[in-house]
Amino acid sequence: MSTAEHTIASIFRNIDTNGADPAILTTASSNPKSTTLAYADIKGQSERFRRQAKTLFGSDIPTGTVISSLLPNSLTCLLVFLATTLQRLVAAPLNPAMKQSEIEFYLEDASSKVLIVPEATSEDNEGVRAARKLGVVVWTVGWESDAGLRLAVLGEGEPVEPVAFRSKDAAVEPQPEDVALLLHTSGTTGRPKAVPLTHANIARSMLNIANTYNLTKVDRSFIVMPLFHVHGLIGATLSSLFAGGAIVVPSRFSASHFWSEFIETECNWYSAVPTIHQILLRHEIPSPVPKIRFIRSCSSALAPTVMTELEDKFNAPVLEAYAMTEAAHQMCSNPLPPAQHKSGSVGIPQGVELTILDDDGNETHLGEVCIRGPNVTAGYLNNVEANQKSFTKGSHWFRTGDQGFIDPDGYLVLTGRIKELINRGGEKISPLELDAMLLKCPGVGEAVSFAVSDEMYGQEVNAAVVPKAGAEVTEEQVRKFMLDNVAKFKVPKRVFIAGELPRTATGKIQRRVVAEHFAGPQ
Repeated sequence: MSTAEHTIASIFRNIDTNGADPAILTTASSNPKSTTLAYADIKGQSERFRRQAKTLFGSDIPTGTVISSLLPNSLTCLLVFLATTLQRLVAAPLNPAMKQSEIEFYLEDASSKVLIVPEATSEDNEGVRAARKLGVVVWTVGWESDAGLRLAVLGEGEPVEPVAFRSKDAAVEPQPEDVALLLHTSGTTGRPKAVPLTHANIARSMLNIANTYNLTKVDRSFIVMPLFHVHGLIGATLSSLFAGGAIVVPSRFSASHFWSEFIETECNWYSAVPTIHQILLRHEIPSPVPKIRFIRSCSSALAPTVMTELEDKFNAPVLEAYAMTEAAHQMCSNPLPPAQHKSGSVGIPQGVELTILDDDGNETHLGEVCIRGPNVTAGYLNNVEANQKSFTKGSHWFRTGDQGFIDPDGYLVLTGRIKELINRGGEKISPLELDAMLLKCPGVGEAVSFAVSDEMYGQEVNAAVVPKAGAEVTEEQVRKFMLDNVAKFKVPKRVFIAGELPRTATGKIQRRVVAEHFAGPQ
């Protein structure tokens, strides 16, 4: 295999024959709307990005420079990611819903040099304020119908023209060992950990996913997951492009538009968290139901009843998968028919080695799920302690933090989380991060956040707080404070005001005990 086949550039390995084939489509509700780009167009836009960025930067941007972005799902969002990584730069996409303090942490931790935001973004934007505070340059990105990507420096006039192409300019070719993507994943320490994924990690993940679902050029995926997460970016998007197929990118998930756009753009599969599957089941089912090759579910546990209803209503196999950022997304998946796909199982390992280990690193029946393979990150960025805890010595198994066992047929069954993360509809939330913010709320003396079961999201965020002596604190005040300081999905749905928090005999606070005390058995 050539070097390119071990990088994201492998999506262009057949460009001599599929260069004119559709690769990315937008819908009538997207911006830009009803646009189609072929594989050759993507490659051309990558070069256009490089030449515009060179103009803005004043020179070629050094290899390995981190470029962050705060972009909603869109054609420009995806092209910025691809163009960044194909130019040997590091893409660090961020959730546009985050608040300034959160963005500041991610920009600083990643050592980002540039933040890219949509055109028409104001100086009062949360991300812009964070970047200005840290001295990070802010670029805007837009779209010209006749030329494509349009970059400019925020607040400095008109978009730039790309520098002229010179025949002596050397082609930029990403290398397998180059870091392509930097994402943060929440941890039980409360400090999000930076996960660097190389081109080789992502290329192998694209291959694994394409092989799992037998993806080909005739397949077309409707993208409903955010492109700042590996689920949407790698699981549904890059895997499709690697297979020579196409993707459809709406501006956001809309249950009322989903089926009309899915049918109009001739998609035949989609991947989503269980929450989205449930929302679709609660809306009108199209008649006739379109031909769907398969439905993929990932990032949170899929209830057996929901799986059965999906298959009954949409006449398609529902394949539950198991993934995480550190594995460049997919680790296991239920296989396509005629092989068995099991309700309550996340399937069989897909291109990775998997074992179950006890606390001492010995194989056991029920224990921590551990993996290794070429798609797995080599380690967290600048975090020796986390790496020592997360990787076994010698054999270098990665500890996922999930408990489970392998059934007699080789299918993995997850039985619970060892870590204390709150998994709200696929969004992993660190309770310690929330605790720290709750304690900043005026009048709050003690605070603990915890997960409670939720029919729609799998888990929902709750919290209990103890006011400082003499202070009056209400649930509404605490929720308003959190809404102002953290992303909306992290805000506790319920806040219990208490005189004291339950503790163990040794004075420790256990989240499970707190959750049962205030919200009942979980």
